[in-house]
Amino acid sequence: MPAALVRRILICLAIAAPAVVFRLAGFFPHPVIDLVVFGAAVVAASFLLAWAAEAAQKDISGALAIALLALIAVLPEYAVDLFYAFRAGSDPAYAEFAAANMTGSNRLLLGLGWPLVVLVAIAVAGRGLPRAERPRALALPETSRMDVGFLAILAVVAFAIPVMGGIPIWFGVILIAAFAYYLWRASRAGGDEEETFVGPAALIADLPTRGRRIVVIALFGAAAAIILLSAEPFAEALVASGSSLGIDSYFLVQWLAPLASEAPEFIIAVMFALRGMGGAAIGTLIASKINQWSLLVGSLPVAHFFGGGGGELVLDARQIEEFVLTGTQTLMGVAIIITLVFHRRSAIALAALFAVQFVVTDTTGRYVLSALQLVIAAALLWIHRRAIAPTLAAPFRRTRELVTR
Repeated sequence: MPAALVRRILICLAIAAPAVVFRLAGFFPHPVIDLVVFGAAVVAASFLLAWAAEAAQKDISGALAIALLALIAVLPEYAVDLFYAFRAGSDPAYAEFAAANMTGSNRLLLGLGWPLVVLVAIAVAGRGLPRAERPRALALPETSRMDVGFLAILAVVAFAIPVMGGIPIWFGVILIAAFAYYLWRASRAGGDEEETFVGPAALIADLPTRGRRIVVIALFGAAAAIILLSAEPFAEALVASGSSLGIDSYFLVQWLAPLASEAPEFIIAVMFALRGMGGAAIGTLIASKINQWSLLVGSLPVAHFFGGGGGELVLDARQIEEFVLTGTQTLMGVAIIITLVFHRRSAIALAALFAVQFVVTDTTGRYVLSALQLVIAAALLWIHRRAIAPTLAAPFRRTRELVTR
């Protein structure tokens, strides 16, 4: 194995080591210290996941690779979020944190991740070109229409959650089944871009087949073990640190936890964009949005049930507000990319609207922001209304039709 790869893996393991020792010894000195130690371990494990998941594309090609990559990349988020949902089954006070982590990571992914990747991809595409010839938009491959179609359907279905005032377990099962169908459809779709690798992923991908697979499996196993050991104390430390530092625990769970758990997605997507693979970059983040709105949301009431709760994860007024704001943002995101062209000005506007929510914190203002996002989505969908029907049909269209259109 290359020395450079070994060195980077050892650095990640060294960062995670204190968390493993703390957890196995049952040593939890202070919420803030626990937050730093276990949060660092989650981030280190995220790097290991990112390298292994990207290198795994050497053996898995096409849209399925992107879908699986997106799924693996959000495992840290799943671990934290499902812990909150599970604990909510015996302690209702934790229910708000499950919704907080999910909505925060979802909005962070679209409000920061999408614009960042698009702007990087456009900048890379225009490198070395005269100013007048530099591209002002990122074009997505036609095969991305299937993912956009799935996300569009899920964005509409998501509004049932605030209407119902909770997530019943039967609704969760439907969402999980929708993700299974998406994964099956992705396995039958082709890919447009040839995989290229850089950094640690390139070192792993260049290994002989047997060695590469052993390293990938070992990294997945090590990362999974670190995440499983760190998820519970990290989640508990987030809540306790809020009281210790005089900061709203809900805010920490909603934004600090996703910054750690979303690390692999951002790393992978930005690396794709930097090497000129803009379609794969935004495709990874779209796939992540799909599994968040399907598998993650669907798993919350299931975890809640097995934690001793009833057949529904009930949401309070604040959580309903968060789901409305997140749902309208997702619908606006779909409206922006429904033509498979992501303009630079749209990326900037999306990031600006995301930033506004940190200034507008009262309930009335957030519902006004939700209404604004809904109006923008409706206007864009009307302008691009001819793209609506083929996009909604794409998830159910034959693979050959999808690729050749």
